[in-house]
Amino acid sequence: MARALTPQDAHALMNMLVHQATGQDQIQVTDTSSFVSAGETVLATGLENTMNALSIIVGRTLIAVRPYQAKLQIINALNTDLYTSRLRKISFYTRDVQAAGDWNTDLYAENLKDGVDNGAHGTAPAASLPSMWEQNQGIPLEMNFAGQSVWDDSNTVYLNQLKVAFRDEASFNKFMAGIVTEKANDHASVKEAWNRSILLNRMAGQYDLATAVPESSINMTSRFNQYYGTSYTTQDLLTTYLDQFLAFFISEFKIISDKLENRTNLYHWAPAKPGHILARHTPKNRQRAIMFTPLFTRAKAQVLPGIFNPQYLNVDQFEGVTYWQSNKPGDEMKIKVKPAIVNTSNPAEQTVGADVELDHVLGCLYDVDAIMTDFQYESAMATPIEARKRYYNMWYHWSKNQISDYTENFILFYMAD
Repeated sequence: MARALTPQDAHALMNMLVHQATGQDQIQVTDTSSFVSAGETVLATGLENTMNALSIIVGRTLIAVRPYQAKLQIINALNTDLYTSRLRKISFYTRDVQAAGDWNTDLYAENLKDGVDNGAHGTAPAASLPSMWEQNQGIPLEMNFAGQSVWDDSNTVYLNQLKVAFRDEASFNKFMAGIVTEKANDHASVKEAWNRSILLNRMAGQYDLATAVPESSINMTSRFNQYYGTSYTTQDLLTTYLDQFLAFFISEFKIISDKLENRTNLYHWAPAKPGHILARHTPKNRQRAIMFTPLFTRAKAQVLPGIFNPQYLNVDQFEGVTYWQSNKPGDEMKIKVKPAIVNTSNPAEQTVGADVELDHVLGCLYDVDAIMTDFQYESAMATPIEARKRYYNMWYHWSKNQISDYTENFILFYMAD
């Protein structure tokens, strides 16, 4: 199912998430699959015919390649605007080194031989390598992210009618300022819900892709018991053995954070390319972490400082939350999401994942480019005054897109028996 390029009205999703976040509704399965661009390898514009991997025309291009150094930036925001609301992202597969041609070797014993030109000759080991003009193209992977999620809001302003309820102009102005402030608070809640839905979709999607990318979904209950040879339940570890468990979790977190600096294909998905991998590395300054902080609040003081050690992750790269999807007591660690995911069988289109329900989510560690919000349009406009009834409306409009790039590193930490 390709991501729809026509605008998708997202007001119901935003309201559902806000209601769960503010405790108005119980936690429920939230379908984010229609509002997230999980990436597709083909756009309707077609492909160029040299590498047969890049679309012919597109709005904005993000080249996802970084200089790699032997030793080695919370949700990233970009703006494609409405003229170029499609984003394509180009990455590159690894390529192996090639056989030496400037020496006679055990594999090619006639690279240097009287009468032999620069063409391939014979059968190894008594053979020479091909011409220096042999072509060795780069192997790009193009992922396309497109779509619009839109919603509106409004606020009515009366010119004089409410003044009779106040003693003077100052008190009336304070009242009006209160209305404006509360409306701004509503918008802040929606913005938070938007960012939260991006995160929820990716966490659920990463869990749904556990078979394809097993190292990106880590069950910390199982990992603890495996390391110590124990058989504790999740409840045991969250109560009786909380200090010991958090100390172990922090050490695992730091180890994986260090491993993310290496070029590997362990913590992300990529379309298969025989003989090649899509290697990613995430330096420390590109790592982001979001964690469920009440667990650390309950722990003893000596356990907590470790996760804020600037040697591993700076404080400005970490954000704590007190709930994931629902603020209802008892539901704070739960997620119930139907995510948008990549179609591992047909990368040309994204697909809808299974319902994911997890009771104990600890957090995630990820590359800044793994989840992004695309701000396309935001405005506030006033209507003319209604001459007979003397009021006007302020109308607010939003157009955004959510991007979840499963080819970038992302690790989900959760607990389950």
